[in-house]
Amino acid sequence: MGKVKLKKQDIWIDMTPMSDVMVLLLCFFMLTSTFTKPEPVKVVEPQSVAEIKVPEKDVLNILVDKEGKVFMNMDNQFQLADVAADVTDQFGITLTKTQMANFKSDPMFGAPMNVLEKFLNMEESTRREQLKELGIPLDSIDGGKSEFQMWVKSARGVNSDIKVAIKADRETPYKIIKRVMSELQDIDENRYYLITSLKTQED
Repeated sequence: MGKVKLKKQDIWIDMTPMSDVMVLLLCFFMLTSTFTKPEPVKVVEPQSVAEIKVPEKDVLNILVDKEGKVFMNMDNQFQLADVAADVTDQFGITLTKTQMANFKSDPMFGAPMNVLEKFLNMEESTRREQLKELGIPLDSIDGGKSEFQMWVKSARGVNSDIKVAIKADRETPYKIIKRVMSELQDIDENRYYLITSLKTQED
């Protein structure tokens, strides 16, 4: 008796639903992710057990390095332009379109007003290297506000709901952190976040 040959059938799996799900997941993560901006100096945050998260928008970030240099950034680029225009106007400085575009494109700002125009005329790579040596001055001007206070006041004037967050290195001397906080208190900024890394049981 001859063998019965079974007809081979090709197995076909429709991958369309799977590819649709993958594209949806990719779009979801792209739209919900927040990208961290590069910082001019490397800062290692002190550890704490607090788990309060800093808001993701409407935040004025203040970065303080080991040597006490202060840098800032804002998440809203349109408001940042308004803040820059307000502060520079108080010093009688008018930025060109190119200078303003360079100011907005930088991840953080921290050039003193007396070198701001010259700084913004530099190439991007040069600006990022030079910024490490600068920083927003904390010294008061003619007994009035400091440049640091003027930036914070202008940011508050542009966005009344803005939150202030301070990120300092674990090796930054306490007297410098205290001075930054005192500068904020002098302009009635008494609520702010202190950014730390979460301390685990192993630490």
